Amino acid sequence: MTGLHRKDRNMIIDTHAHYDDGQFDADRDELLSRMQEAGIGLIVNAGSTTDSWNRIRELTERYPFVYGAIGVHPDETGALDEEQFSRMGQMLDMEKIVAVGEIGLDYYWDKENHDMQKKWFIRQLELARSKEMPVIIHSREAAADTMDIMREHAAGMRAVIHCYSYSAEMAREYVKMGYYIGIGGVVTFKNARKLKEVVQEIPLDSIVLETDCPYLAPEPYRGKRNSSLYLPRVAEKIAELKGVSVEEVTAQTERNARDLYGLAG
Repeated sequence: MTGLHRKDRNMIIDTHAHYDDGQFDADRDELLSRMQEAGIGLIVNAGSTTDSWNRIRELTERYPFVYGAIGVHPDETGALDEEQFSRMGQMLDMEKIVAVGEIGLDYYWDKENHDMQKKWFIRQLELARSKEMPVIIHSREAAADTMDIMREHAAGMRAVIHCYSYSAEMAREYVKMGYYIGIGGVVTFKNARKLKEVVQEIPLDSIVLETDCPYLAPEPYRGKRNSSLYLPRVAEKIAELKGVSVEEVTAQTERNARDLYGLAG
């Protein structure tokens, strides 16, 4: 608990993790117990399936520095119905649930019908607006439709475009709309030219750090299980690309994450 109030150094905030994932079952407690001393101050664990919601609630209750988001990933929208949607609304009222997400569109896998994805994306955005909560947006191979829906249904809302994978031009548009851009381990990859351009083009006060763990570990851990302990690698790469200090990146992205999720400093 002491890490929440320690201000002798800036803390890294992981704005998007999945510690409810089965890949952490063997050592979850041991791993999370190391976060505070490693400078990882807060973690927001994002929802992806209806089954994940109770596990996320349990994580927020067990760990003072873990907060949660409740939502359904576009690939899982086939499991949503009115009963689950009502349950979602109730869970969003729980203490330490700070966002709706992750929600959005994913045309890469084509696991769910596009119209089905759009329907539940919009419904979840509307629910977030009714609760005055921020949203975590997943978008893969669905750039135009995501932008159109955000413009029509999310104007004025707090949002992060998670695991950003589109052009610098589109990133600038999202920044103009007041949204944050989520940057994780991919920015350290040698072939991530487009994402590096995004980081160089947008202001630091529009960037938040994220892992999407257990996925997308940064170099030199690429291909291994990711965790928030690797986020300093992401901060270092952003600092290099922006020509600023790592301390400045850590301090500004902490402020950004607190603003996004309404977390007190």
